[in-house]
Amino acid sequence: MEPGNETRISEFFLLGFSEEPELQVFIFGLFLSMYLVTVFGNLLIVLATITASHLHTPMYFFLSNLSFVDICLPSTTIPKMLVNIQTQRRGITYAGCLTEMFFFILFVVLDDFLLTMMAYDRFMAICHPLHYMVTMNPQLCGLLVLGSWIISFLYTLLQILMVLQLSFCANLEITQFFCELNQMIQIACSDTFLNEIVMYFASGLLAGGPFIGIIFSYLKIVSSIPGISSASGKYKAFSTCVSHLLVVCLFYCSSLGVYVSTFATLCTLKCSSLSDVHSCHTHAEPLHLQFEK
Repeated sequence: MEPGNETRISEFFLLGFSEEPELQVFIFGLFLSMYLVTVFGNLLIVLATITASHLHTPMYFFLSNLSFVDICLPSTTIPKMLVNIQTQRRGITYAGCLTEMFFFILFVVLDDFLLTMMAYDRFMAICHPLHYMVTMNPQLCGLLVLGSWIISFLYTLLQILMVLQLSFCANLEITQFFCELNQMIQIACSDTFLNEIVMYFASGLLAGGPFIGIIFSYLKIVSSIPGISSASGKYKAFSTCVSHLLVVCLFYCSSLGVYVSTFATLCTLKCSSLSDVHSCHTHAEPLHLQFEK
């Protein structure tokens, strides 16, 4: 199989989950139900924060934006996966793959930024309550969200433009059920050194930075909670922080799970490829015996 001719690529193949018919029905029902619950649940949160005037606070402003992103994020991948299961097809066009990857990266980075903003909001509300309304004013909250959109868009655009420079071979298979950046880089036929450097550096910066900010905020919050005089105030601070921490853990654990599974699958494929090559060399006849025959 020769590299190059990337402009002739018609589609990629999303291997996804098991090919067993029984499991396909189960996976379809499971993901469809989870998707509908996620969409309608977050839609109710967005509508509630818009219509209820007493929820027009910084915390619920960030929460409504987070809910909107959490509607968009699964909508970039799950519908395509459900269609593929229903139609028994695994193909996705080159343009469709890049589009799916663009919006997936965009909403993942936005999700990370919004979780960090919510942690900072809780830090200000619990550790500096007297300065909370002055600091967390509508202008600052709007600028934080706008800045997150701009940074996420520029980062995503950079990654997509770098992927466009790669050459791909024919019959490309992606082991996930969606087009994932790391796998796109790994299956490319051309040199991917610069892509990997940018991906790992930017991922460490955009994921590690917000994560450190969240940890720092909650360390300050935990040290400040014992200083709250009333029991109701402690309970309120604890309940809001626990719900946010659960979302943070879910986000980072699921992201880590996706990349760990991707790395393990790629390692397995590489090891099997190397073993096949070794087997071919082991069973092949020496060159001089072939000439003697």
